This record gives sequence, structure tokens and C-alpha cells, in this order.
Amino acid sequence: MSRDDLIQIEGEVTRVLGGGTMEIQCENDVTIRGVLSGRMKKHRIKVMVGDRVQVSVSPYDTTHGLITYRF
Repeated sequence: MSRDDLIQIEGEVTRVLGGGTMEIQCENDVTIRGVLSGRMKKHRIKVMVGDRVQVSVSPYDTTHGLITYRF
């Protein structure tokens, strides 16, 4: 699966679970568990509770995704 196949969703971080995993409340009232992408870890971009983020979600499993952007 390529990056073009992923669904882009925006939401707000509600909890930090540890190990780079976060709970994200999306605009359509869905809760997703997301992990930081490798580029965000590489450039040491910090994400905290209350931040708006963009999550890439697979169309096959919409319960977890990859945090790709912080607004």
C-alpha cells in the first residue's frame, strides 16, 4: 500500500499513552490511536495534549494511524 492510499484525518490529541502512542479525537467523533511518524521523531517534533494533528489511516483498519503533521 502506498501513501496515496491512506486516508488523511485531522483531530486533537486527548491523551499521551507513552512510547510515542497518542489517543486522538477526530472531527467525526472517532477516537484513533496514533504513533509518531519516523520523520517527526527524526526532527524531534514534540506533540502534546491539545495539539491539532493530521493522521494517516489505512482504509482497512481505521482504529490506529500514523501522525504525520502537527498544526
